[in-house]
Amino acid sequence: MTPNISAEHERLKINSTKDVPLEKWGPYLSERQWGTVREDYSENGDAWNYFPHEHARSRAYLWGEDGIGGISDYMQNICFAIALWNGKDPILKERLFGLTNEEGNHGEDLKELYYCLDNVPTHYYMKYLYKYPQAAYPYNDLITKNKLRSKQEPEYEILDTGVFNDNKYFDVFIEYAKNNSEDIFIKIEIINRSHEMAPLIVLPTLWFYNRWQYGGLTTKPSIERLDNQSVHIYHERSGEYYLYFQTPDELFFTENETNFSKLYGSPNITEFVKDAFHDAIIENKNTEHLCHNKQGTKCAPVYKISLEAGHSKTIFLRLSNEPISIPFHDNVQAVFDQRKAEADEFYTSILPRNSSADDANIQRQAFAGLLWNKQYYHFDVERWQQQTDGITPVSFSRLEGRDYVWKNLKNQDIISMPDKWEYPWYAAWDSAFHAITMAMIDPVFAKNQLVLLMREWYMNPEGQLPAYEWDFSDVNPPVHAFAALEVYHIEQKMTGKGDISFLKKIFQKLIINFTWWVNRKDAMGNNIFEGGFLGLDNISIFNRNIPMGDGNVLEQTDGTSWMGMYALNMMDIALEIAMHDDSFEDAATKFYEHFVIIAEALNELRLWNEEDHFFYDVLNAKGHDPFPLTIRSVVGLIPLFAVSIIHKEKISELNDFKKRMAWFKGYRIANNKYLPSEEISGEEHILLSLVHKDRLILLLQRFLDENEFLSPGGIRSLSRHYLDHPYTVTLAGVDYTVQYDPADATSSLYGGNSNWRGPVWMPLNYLFIKALQKYGSFYNESLVVEYPTGSGKRVSLQEAGSLLRDRIMHIFRKDEQGNRPVFGDYNWFYKNENSELLQFHEYFDGESSRGLGASHQTGWTALVANLLQLENLR
Repeated sequence: MTPNISAEHERLKINSTKDVPLEKWGPYLSERQWGTVREDYSENGDAWNYFPHEHARSRAYLWGEDGIGGISDYMQNICFAIALWNGKDPILKERLFGLTNEEGNHGEDLKELYYCLDNVPTHYYMKYLYKYPQAAYPYNDLITKNKLRSKQEPEYEILDTGVFNDNKYFDVFIEYAKNNSEDIFIKIEIINRSHEMAPLIVLPTLWFYNRWQYGGLTTKPSIERLDNQSVHIYHERSGEYYLYFQTPDELFFTENETNFSKLYGSPNITEFVKDAFHDAIIENKNTEHLCHNKQGTKCAPVYKISLEAGHSKTIFLRLSNEPISIPFHDNVQAVFDQRKAEADEFYTSILPRNSSADDANIQRQAFAGLLWNKQYYHFDVERWQQQTDGITPVSFSRLEGRDYVWKNLKNQDIISMPDKWEYPWYAAWDSAFHAITMAMIDPVFAKNQLVLLMREWYMNPEGQLPAYEWDFSDVNPPVHAFAALEVYHIEQKMTGKGDISFLKKIFQKLIINFTWWVNRKDAMGNNIFEGGFLGLDNISIFNRNIPMGDGNVLEQTDGTSWMGMYALNMMDIALEIAMHDDSFEDAATKFYEHFVIIAEALNELRLWNEEDHFFYDVLNAKGHDPFPLTIRSVVGLIPLFAVSIIHKEKISELNDFKKRMAWFKGYRIANNKYLPSEEISGEEHILLSLVHKDRLILLLQRFLDENEFLSPGGIRSLSRHYLDHPYTVTLAGVDYTVQYDPADATSSLYGGNSNWRGPVWMPLNYLFIKALQKYGSFYNESLVVEYPTGSGKRVSLQEAGSLLRDRIMHIFRKDEQGNRPVFGDYNWFYKNENSELLQFHEYFDGESSRGLGASHQTGWTALVANLLQLENLR
């Protein structure tokens, strides 16, 4: 990295002094508000059907807004996005379309093509590309064909429909360049990619989040026409703004109010309703009425254009908090050029100097996707339960239904989301991985995100972190201590100084969460932990979230291993703090001893199978001997994550910790008790791990076997062995089977919209590489393994980590033909002007490395940026 001297770094310094390190304006608009739990006031908790896509254009949201390539202020009072019509669609394109969980043969799925091309942490420069077909959008075709497909078939995607054939589409580029924090230039460039002329109507739309419908404002905000090129905006919370635009063909005003008459046959509050622009453009209704209206809470200049083949049209707008007599000077493009140059300078200081152009593009678009996935998230569970949406009355089923115990949860923050369409809500363990990548470009915001989830309006009084809105009480893997350490070390490397204050702050909160785990997820008090599905959805033979009942307990290798890793991470944090504040030495000792006890349970109490040389879950069924579920999945590899090196310098300075560690070790040896792997190198560094060296070697034989876990694109979630040898077990007269499914799920277990029975998942592969890096830096050349297993080639563990990283990067890199494995059979589309476009999927095919699941999961798949940044592991 070069010194941090760019204009963007200077702006980040200013933001770091704020209570919340954010720009007022950013890409905080969701890409899907419909179909969310927040908008679900039904009695049966059917969020997808209670507020479907068909209602979204006509019905005012209660908890947020959505749009295409949009922005908002950080409280989402004022929103801006684009709307489009190609002259053929049945719907004004104001938001992205996708299938609900019931409509998709593999669950909910976005059916659009868009790309996050560029962004910087302060959002002074942003660029987004939406691809809009010139034919009628195939809504019904996508729904019908996906419903007809079985779970054994792939999803029917937008590129399968033919609407993008022969380049018959528009590229719609949306760029933002800030003059200052509250003065934003907007550029919309439309390119006709087809070989013939095509018409398009563009509506750059400004509107307010409707808080007044539930009494959230004392004064209704307003957008008022000043002239044919500007409007005045007033909001009691955000203040005054002006939107300037080039002369449109028409200027529409309406209200962001539900069209009760259309949806429910009841009277409207006002004659101007949310879907008025749709009616005017699609059905030519009340157009003159909208033009004569001079104010409202939703406004759009209307541009009607016809583009010759290959031609383009550019529309400029400007959103500012100041009145400006000449909003567009002669060279308005210069503002965009300057901010783009500053973005280039910023990323040049971050990208590895020896990066290829392809790798630099992969990393930059990963960062862009991560930043575009920032979203305003608003949810007050208590208010949601006790109030009506004006359509459905309050019901007992909601008062005692989903999330009813989370009345403390009152969220209203900007949060890094997994994917703003498929997952427009935070997930606890996803958020931890987001922070690791965010730390490379905005460590202050990364720290803010980790601490935020620990605050009292998120964490419940017992110490549990909220999982996600579909069930806040679900349990995600406890990876936040690991993430805190990663963020700390990334910032330390960047700035030369570690933020001990941050470690202290988050450590205190993590202690509360760790205690919750110990008290709630160790049913038998033997330091073997449960936890349910633990983020791995369908990886088990049955839904691990369902209580076993009748005294039965599933003792989980992954739950126990995550807790061993948690204890070790907490020890590492305490040791780091203790180097500056010796009052934390006792805490380090406590977590070291807890780690030893968990390691004993994992290795001594049935979870290790000596015959298979693997860790398995064990079912303790009442009246029966413990029964191991002998499925080789990543569950049995997670013990590898718990590894730490205590350097000689720390040991020599922390005498109390050193003495206590020696006493505890001596006591256990004297009493013939188990000790975890604890080795001392020639430099007197100490390696601590859940897995002893002999078992490490045995696990790595399967781990690095291409017939088991090692795929062309990384480590699979389930052994390939089960492709031809499915695992079946009979429990209580019911047969359960697990088979290797390298792509989408073939079962409906846990919703069926993700699959942990074969595909490659980025966060676990990142953890594997980090673990190999640690083992390798300790053992160096003294421990070598066969890579791949059976090849006869032996490498160090650092070399193995480097080779694994290369396999993961292979997913996104171009091959000699210019194809990227991530696009699979759709590489035909990603040629010529599309050749540099990327998508970062939720998970990847265990055979072909094709992207699967959510297509914009940057999100945790942005960890590819960290992998590119890792020092050479060889």
